[in-house]
Amino acid sequence: MFNKPSTPFLQVLHVLHVLRSYCRTILRSYGLTIFLCISFFKSLANDSLIYHPGANAVKDIAEVVVKAKAEKKHVLIMAGGNWCTWCYRFDRIATADRQVDSLIQANYIVYHLNYSKENKNDAVFAQYGYPQRFGFPVFIILDAEGKRIQTQNSSYLEQNNYYSKEKVMDFLKDWSPAALDPKNYP
Repeated sequence: MFNKPSTPFLQVLHVLHVLRSYCRTILRSYGLTIFLCISFFKSLANDSLIYHPGANAVKDIAEVVVKAKAEKKHVLIMAGGNWCTWCYRFDRIATADRQVDSLIQANYIVYHLNYSKENKNDAVFAQYGYPQRFGFPVFIILDAEGKRIQTQNSSYLEQNNYYSKEKVMDFLKDWSPAALDPKNYP
């Protein structure tokens, strides 16, 4: 008997698998190249992953901090996992909304810190004061030196089963380099 996938991410992968099978059948019947369809769905599945359990978070975050310092930005760590629906919702508003995306691009270097059964990144989460206690996603902001300056519970940014653009933008502005620059306060 068929077992329904248990998580939204596995459900998406299952749908992609079914679509790929369906596409193969259609393409064979019309004599088109199967390669194109398979390549399309593989790229779709790989592009949809925003967290990478195999990543070396300690090394990656150190590199991101160096980049943030060079660009005079802060680091926005989006902690979560590919299993997390709210993580994908935040990623959607952060990348699809032009104003939010522009605000992030101007002020932050983004890193997606994985938390999953494959890799909980225990040492990294401990280093930042166990932010997973707030649930996921949780946002950690580092200054250009790599010092944690804010941990944000993402539920405070929600509204009506999605994220509030206004709350997200206020959060991002409030922790931007300009907001914390003493020169901006007489």
